[in-house]
Amino acid sequence: MLTKAMEKLTKHFQQRDAKLDELLNNWSNAEAIHVEEKPLKELEKGDTSAKQLLNKGSHPEANHLMEKMTNDIDDGKTPIKQQSNAKEKFSTNEIQVSYDGIIQAMEQFSISKTFFPGVPLIDLSKPESKSQLVKACEDFGFFKVINHGIPTQFITELESEAVKFFSMPISHKEKTGPPDPFGYGSKKIGNNGDVGWVEYLLLNTNTQSDYHKFASIFGEAAEKFRCIVNEYVSRVKKMACEILEMLADGLKIQERNGFSKLLMDEESDSVFRLNHYPPCPTEFGESSKNLIGFGEHTDPQIISVLRSNNTSGLQISLTEGNWISIPPDSNSFFINVGDSLQVMTNGRFKSVRHRVVTNSSKSRLSMIYFGGPPLSEKIAPLPSLIKGEDDSLYKEFTWFEYKKSAFKSRLADNRLGFFEKIAAS
Repeated sequence: MLTKAMEKLTKHFQQRDAKLDELLNNWSNAEAIHVEEKPLKELEKGDTSAKQLLNKGSHPEANHLMEKMTNDIDDGKTPIKQQSNAKEKFSTNEIQVSYDGIIQAMEQFSISKTFFPGVPLIDLSKPESKSQLVKACEDFGFFKVINHGIPTQFITELESEAVKFFSMPISHKEKTGPPDPFGYGSKKIGNNGDVGWVEYLLLNTNTQSDYHKFASIFGEAAEKFRCIVNEYVSRVKKMACEILEMLADGLKIQERNGFSKLLMDEESDSVFRLNHYPPCPTEFGESSKNLIGFGEHTDPQIISVLRSNNTSGLQISLTEGNWISIPPDSNSFFINVGDSLQVMTNGRFKSVRHRVVTNSSKSRLSMIYFGGPPLSEKIAPLPSLIKGEDDSLYKEFTWFEYKKSAFKSRLADNRLGFFEKIAAS
């Protein structure tokens, strides 16, 4: 019976085998298969191939799928291929099958020319993590870490306070704004016309910062909010510095704190941001699925540490115009290489371009630490990573100069373009 089912499935999917084989072979780090009950759900072209999943055989849910598909075939309920605007779709009667990572990556858009092999997952407690960190920064400029040493209580306490704040009436929240640059903002991102379906709090990471703006809405609880933010930032900053030192080891840089000392400096220009993306109103209809929460950009600082709840929305671009959705993971921290680190490694590490799209049914809350150098710090490729000055891809600049230039640009602009030697010649 199973052989008969496989023969029929093989014939049904034969036109797609080559492309899906390549996709699944490249998806070396994809996570477990899971099956979700969703009646009459159409599967996007990139979501899965039932044949490929069934070939896995050893997975209990794949076997469950085999039985289900076999029964359907015997009942004459084979998947139906549809064609619409060059998008191939498949529908099944009762179940949605998703290859975790693929379905998340393709959930908003049709399959792209570049197939993402999965978010690099790095266990910081393992001895091989140094080389893995370097490779992730070289290949993607983006990865997630586990065994990071940050207790859950600091994460949940801050998230709870953030939820309380963003749940307040808009009139209350606006008392902590407008951002100057710190404070509450909504929809408007920067001063150059960028907007998004987002509200946010931008905070100084200086532990002595005055939280007087919050006194009018938090009252005596403003001090509690300040302490929770400071404790969280302190922990995340420590982790960021440890990652930067492991990267320095991996690059065989003699000065192990060559990167991390810039974050540890008392004059470090680091910031902390809380972003809240409310559910997109249903009146936007189908367009709500692709509404931009935060437009495409790279982070100008050295390193960014992101933690979000279990709502999807984050996307990265590995090639021009191809966007890939990142499955949410509230148990890990996502790390972005920033523009400054790209310059300091002379382009060896990549500053990843990313954005956030809205979710039509659930709120997304993210907390990001942006580790930056002092304003007067000169940013240039480290001498040990280049053969000579002629090999440098970038002109030297101070963080203040780059920050000033970035503030004058739009989010999607190539901010580093003005500082590239080739562009300048």
